[in-house]
Amino acid sequence: MTILDGMTARQIETPRLTVNVLERTKDDAATAPERTLVLIHGQVSSSLIWQELMQDLPRDLRVIAVDLRGFGATENAPVDATRGVRDFSDDLHATLALLEATPAHLVGWALGAAVAMQYALDHPVLSLTLESPLSPFGFGGTRRDGTRLTDDDAGTGAGVANPDFVERLIARDTSTDAPTSPRSVFRAAYVAPDYTSAHEDIWVEAMLSTSTATGNYPGETVASENWPGFAPGAIGVMNAVAPKYFDVSGIVHLNPKPPILWIRGEDDAIVSDTSFFEAGYLGEAGVIADWPGADIAPAQQMVSQTRDVLARYADNGGSVTEIALAGVGHTPHLERPADVRRALLRVIGYVDQPADPAPPTEAIILKSAD
Repeated sequence: MTILDGMTARQIETPRLTVNVLERTKDDAATAPERTLVLIHGQVSSSLIWQELMQDLPRDLRVIAVDLRGFGATENAPVDATRGVRDFSDDLHATLALLEATPAHLVGWALGAAVAMQYALDHPVLSLTLESPLSPFGFGGTRRDGTRLTDDDAGTGAGVANPDFVERLIARDTSTDAPTSPRSVFRAAYVAPDYTSAHEDIWVEAMLSTSTATGNYPGETVASENWPGFAPGAIGVMNAVAPKYFDVSGIVHLNPKPPILWIRGEDDAIVSDTSFFEAGYLGEAGVIADWPGADIAPAQQMVSQTRDVLARYADNGGSVTEIALAGVGHTPHLERPADVRRALLRVIGYVDQPADPAPPTEAIILKSAD
């Protein structure tokens, strides 16, 4: 595990499993929870991906990054997909309770944002920062209003994973010999084409820490009579975000409502209304054969679904800020760290940031300057 200066990792023995956490060496464990940020990584990654942001945040905050089960150095316990992402959320709560870090500000990226939303449904939080979040209705298999396309969620779950990519994870392939190598996928899908970093090896190392053991990534697949012929099984991380198991749209009813920051890249190839990782869009594009058409298997409108749910959240009295970053891909905290840092400090009410002049019930749509 490659740790940057000022970082330290340790294992936390919870009643559920052994969890790896990344912290800053000079942070005070006695910092009040309201000054604590908890960072939750996305799929095929680990806490290592947060290190640059952690280094740049103010020193009077306590910052904790957690490895989800089956990722990083956390125990490779299987994921019960029939619980949605509650295994991850429950693990997180057990860890934060031992760290005396509840309630805290949650920052979730991609899958981590899904975990953060589930956590907020189950436990109090001070704020939610959702970076490139999955739709509140899961990944794939739904119409704009969140209704499911089929009873078995055909075309979602572990069957979407590229088998060669999985094999290269197992082989810990660091090359760029194929478009399915983890490094190639990072460059093509995680970040925009013009992104470069001296720490790319660390970001790829985070990807390669993904467990492919039974019940972890991607999970089991079952046959389906519906296009494209597969459906999610009952175990595994990709199945956990299938719409039959995962739906956090109920956040619109939270009371009280923590402020929400939604920050995303406009060039995100993974989470978008035209995702190259979603079966409906791949069928429409001709990548998956025998697509039955938009009436039966439309592309999931992920960003639009998130905006719809967060608009209802705002209409019900919540505060929502959306920041869409031009020229940015799936990982804004790597690609535009200053924008993410500034927005994050505002949503947590950091004392050195100007007060937000908008009324708490207004949804704010912001465009970052290039």
